[in-house]
Amino acid sequence: MGELRGLDYSQRHATFERWFDTPLGQALLKDQRHCADERVARLKGARQLQIGISHRLPLATRGDFSQRIMTTASWSAGLPSGVVVCDSDELPFPSDSMDLVILHHSADFTAYPHQVLRESSRVLRSGGHMLILGFNPASLWGLRKLVSRHQEGPWGGRFLMPSRVEDWLSLLDFETESMDSHFFCPPIQSPALIDKLSNKEIPGLRFLPLGAYYCIVAKKRVFAPIGKIPARRRLNVVPLRTPGPVALGRDFAQVIKKARSGNRYDQ
Repeated sequence: MGELRGLDYSQRHATFERWFDTPLGQALLKDQRHCADERVARLKGARQLQIGISHRLPLATRGDFSQRIMTTASWSAGLPSGVVVCDSDELPFPSDSMDLVILHHSADFTAYPHQVLRESSRVLRSGGHMLILGFNPASLWGLRKLVSRHQEGPWGGRFLMPSRVEDWLSLLDFETESMDSHFFCPPIQSPALIDKLSNKEIPGLRFLPLGAYYCIVAKKRVFAPIGKIPARRRLNVVPLRTPGPVALGRDFAQVIKKARSGNRYDQ
């Protein structure tokens, strides 16, 4: 873990963003946009936040959300409106201010993936949704990462098990509504093969969790507000006669001593 935290993820962000210009990257992005559009179309809200690798890779642009905000890890000239420069694990937004948070490989390219989820949970309102896209280690892409000597493009990021991400979400009081994998094209850069394999529907294959990336949709649990505890009414205390003196605290021993000696003790 210490070695992973010491990696220069800013450099890996840049290579991953450039990788999306390749034929394989374009095919993956097209598939992810289709996947995100299908899921976000069922959701409602006002503010949508996308935390990703680059502001040049928008997802879910067809939903009903009136305000869309994107974050980017580094500043560049000509940033459009609605783009905020910040780290994915330190978001400059108020708590409970977003209705939908989309994580586009944010946990794959950070030294602190759990903190990314924690910050995303903080800015998401109760009842809001989180959509997470990440690379699947149980796939041909995961095998390619294991044997690859290069750390550019996807191969420089983390490949987190979706079950592990679901466990983190559960600890953050989320309920997973759906989890599936997509894009069964092998990691090749041949445009002809990519076009043939990425658009080919293989019966039964889409039901297996072996796609290049997983998509998790989780809902933040809604907790009922704690009502004010009504103040107790002051009761009238009726004094009772006692056979001897009554005292509390450290003076109790002195009271007992005086009572035994026959001295009168006035409270």
